[in-house]
Amino acid sequence: MPEVSEKAGENKGKWLKIELSASPFLVDALSNFLTEIGAQGVFQEELEPHAPGDFGAASAKEVLKAYLPFDIRLEHRIASLKTYLDSLIYLFPEIDELDFTTETIVDQNWGEEWKKYFKPLRVSKNIVIKPTWERYTPAGRDIVIDIDPGMAFGTGQHPSTRMCLEAIEEVILKDRAIKNWRVLDVGTGTGILGIACAKLGADKVICVDIDKKAADIARENVAVNHVEDRTQIINRDVSTIHEKFDLIVANLTMRILLRLRTHLMSLIENAGYLVISGIIDQNRNDIESHFLTDVFALHHLIAEKEWVCYVLQKKR
Repeated sequence: MPEVSEKAGENKGKWLKIELSASPFLVDALSNFLTEIGAQGVFQEELEPHAPGDFGAASAKEVLKAYLPFDIRLEHRIASLKTYLDSLIYLFPEIDELDFTTETIVDQNWGEEWKKYFKPLRVSKNIVIKPTWERYTPAGRDIVIDIDPGMAFGTGQHPSTRMCLEAIEEVILKDRAIKNWRVLDVGTGTGILGIACAKLGADKVICVDIDKKAADIARENVAVNHVEDRTQIINRDVSTIHEKFDLIVANLTMRILLRLRTHLMSLIENAGYLVISGIIDQNRNDIESHFLTDVFALHHLIAEKEWVCYVLQKKR
């Protein structure tokens, strides 16, 4: 483990490169976890497939490369990664041993270099996510969202974010009974989901995040997309919010969703919607046993790879 100095400025421009090979069905979960522990940039690279007839052809792997900031939390991040890999091996005993290599990178410009991996991306029928530094010419009914992720999570490239965008587009555009949409985006990150709601026609959007840096980044993205008139960024815990909403979207983790469940459900108007994502397929039973109640019904389910997104509707 590289030694981390706590002296100000001594580690400026230093990054710890993590390289990890894994089965394709684990790649998204690992990418999400690396992002959650603070990786700035997680990139996927498919290994060369085995030759025809090779016994190992079915176990082809992909490589994940992630870059962690060289700060005083680095050792904690690495320890968390090791614990997570051990838990995956316990849950999936049939997979090969998971291990990773590290390399210290000194690059003063890495904060800009990673941007070459983030390109305009169509995430639903009408929504296109575009990094602020790229050009894109809209076509037809395209709703273009400009995003500069900074150190926050949410660029539309992860399945959990894409499914949320697909869900909110379908709900807002198809339910004509709700005239003035009031939306709450919980754990907003870059603000991408709240901005999408505003651009889809919501009248009032509140984006909440306990991370001050994420809230600052979301505020900047709201301004870039010119939706400040109907979008508010709040840097505090969602438990301090008590008004009612027609739509709540929460792209979090199962643990956090279960902790917030009662409060989030209490904030939804009759016939309103709750969109929850960040859930892996193996956790469906836990989610359904807690969220599908006498009051909330499953409107529809979206799945991509091992990730699922629930759209629930509160009964009248």
